[in-house]
Amino acid sequence: MFEYMALVLFAVICIVLMFGYPVALSLAGTALAFAGLGMGLESLGIDANFDSAFLSALPNRLYGIMSNSTLLAVPLFVLMGVLLEKSKVAETLLDAMALLFGSLRGGLGISVTIVGMMLAASTGIVGATVVTMGLLSLPTMLKRGYSQSLATGTICATGTLGQIIPPSIALVLLGDVLSSAYQQAQLAMGIFSPKTVSVGDLFMGAIVPGLILVALYIIYVAVIAWLRPSAAPPADRQELMEELGHQGGLGLLLLKGLVPPIVLIVAVLGSILGGFATPTEASAVGAFGALILALAYRKLDFATLKEVVRSTTHVTTMVFLILIGAALFSLVFRAYGGEELVVHLFDNMPGGVVGATIIVMLVIFLLGFILDFIEITFVVVPIVGPVLLAMGLDPIWLGIMIAINLQTSFLTPPFGFALFYLRGVAPDTVPTTAIYRGVVPFIVLQLGMLVALAFVPELATWLPAQF
Repeated sequence: MFEYMALVLFAVICIVLMFGYPVALSLAGTALAFAGLGMGLESLGIDANFDSAFLSALPNRLYGIMSNSTLLAVPLFVLMGVLLEKSKVAETLLDAMALLFGSLRGGLGISVTIVGMMLAASTGIVGATVVTMGLLSLPTMLKRGYSQSLATGTICATGTLGQIIPPSIALVLLGDVLSSAYQQAQLAMGIFSPKTVSVGDLFMGAIVPGLILVALYIIYVAVIAWLRPSAAPPADRQELMEELGHQGGLGLLLLKGLVPPIVLIVAVLGSILGGFATPTEASAVGAFGALILALAYRKLDFATLKEVVRSTTHVTTMVFLILIGAALFSLVFRAYGGEELVVHLFDNMPGGVVGATIIVMLVIFLLGFILDFIEITFVVVPIVGPVLLAMGLDPIWLGIMIAINLQTSFLTPPFGFALFYLRGVAPDTVPTTAIYRGVVPFIVLQLGMLVALAFVPELATWLPAQF
């Protein structure tokens, strides 16, 4: 009777989250309620299939979370992203790219794609990128005659690149979870000197798929501009220069807008890829570099610094509270025999490892409509990750597949988070249907990327194998 309680626990948590209750409290509160139910039934002599011994591991789990040096990268990357947002680096960079490409058909769309990629590599925060690009570029694109669907679709799609382009916070959290899942999988297979997979490996694995997606976006915008010139007309460079109000010419603007973020990206990613720093150490380099940029742009005063620290603290405490709630949920799920149940379900699934992977990807895609990447990373991946990895999947490939899958989910109507972010800052003259129509081609491109990764795993695994 109680053999499926672990699945009931998972379903109840999803329902509670859909009602909009705080994620951390929903995870911890629901798990505690089910733990109390199990212990209560056991005390009455009813076999509830619940092993309360698992709860004794909670203090060690919490200590492990707080002492995890990998997770220290989260507040530092958040700090870097918020500092860059406040220092107006994105605004200057977008102006420079618009002046460089704007005189071409589709040039503004290409500019938005390139700037979105660089913002993703600088901040790694999807919501911040979509909102920033929506506020800065959407009015200009619409004023220059771009079709509403092309303009909004490009902004939404490039904004979600923060999910896959390193140093993505999603990849930091996913890398930490997959590292533990990989070790569990190897121990379950009797390998007692397990190999490890790091956040740096996931960063390297994401570079090629991320750049391919950027190239596909640019090609799509260029093709639309060629086939339908009225949807992406060229802009007059002199008019753009006067409208943006920059003095000193294009060269000075490019030097001011392009060089600083490129130097910062090279410093962060280059130090990881070159083996000079761990992702945590590189995040400290990025945060310090962003602080220097904010000072150089004369955008950092005490009030701004206070706001930056408050925003960073808010995001960091949210992440760690969710981590604590997810740790409690994981223990109660295992206490109800959830691990064995998942293994049994996957073993009896038609199609073997291929069928199991497709089902997991579909579930994650659907959960992306109602849960943020943090909840999915901490709740779903620890359940299915060890089982899939024990079936022989490569952890880096699985991590990149999950990241792009979630990126696609956040872009898919009617519940995609990126659509809500842009709807919040888009003018009222832009209908929601135009946003929905605009993202469809980009969803097709991302699904194509998933299919390509499925048939050519080396797109994700080749680069990490070189280091």
